Amino acid sequence: MKTIVYLDGFNFYYGICKPTRIRWVNPLTLCQWLLPAHQINALHYFSAEVKVRSDDPNQLNRQRVYFRALRTVPSLTITLGRFLESTKKMPLAQPQGNARFAEVIKTEEKGSDVNLATQMLLDAFDQAMDCAVLVTNDSDLLLPIQTVRRRFGIKVGLLNPQQRPSQTLIANVDFYKKIRQTVLGLSQFPLTLTDQHGTFHKPAVW
Repeated sequence: MKTIVYLDGFNFYYGICKPTRIRWVNPLTLCQWLLPAHQINALHYFSAEVKVRSDDPNQLNRQRVYFRALRTVPSLTITLGRFLESTKKMPLAQPQGNARFAEVIKTEEKGSDVNLATQMLLDAFDQAMDCAVLVTNDSDLLLPIQTVRRRFGIKVGLLNPQQRPSQTLIANVDFYKKIRQTVLGLSQFPLTLTDQHGTFHKPAVW
């Protein structure tokens, strides 16, 4: 079955990679473990570059090294959205005395859901696949999923990285699998990789 995989990078990272500390993941290898009967023709990875923060100044460098590792996978393409950070005043859940609000740093990743939906619909229009597999838990993708299934007759699968999967998404796909820590550990890049720019290594601290 010709399959294209669409991976929501932040949903994947915060859903399972960060909690398990297993972060040097080759998404293609992961999908080959979970989808052994599928011919994976392409994998689209959607993310955004993080902002440098004073409490973790090397975060962006580590992410860029990971993106470099991803680009060694021939069938994988990266599409970047935007990462926004702002200071907002928000109400406290439990006010203390006269303190009812607090200033917080709010971070938002913008564009990945729209980019993912657009790419999936374009591939459906081009009849590039028999099956679309999404690695996400974002229920905002419900309508594109429904459209791909109903309008184009394409099967849609869901590989879910979150502890609490969206029941809305599960009810609207042809199959569902949970990404487990064991498979994540089996899907690691080598510690050392080589690309057209030379040799590089997995970050020592992540």
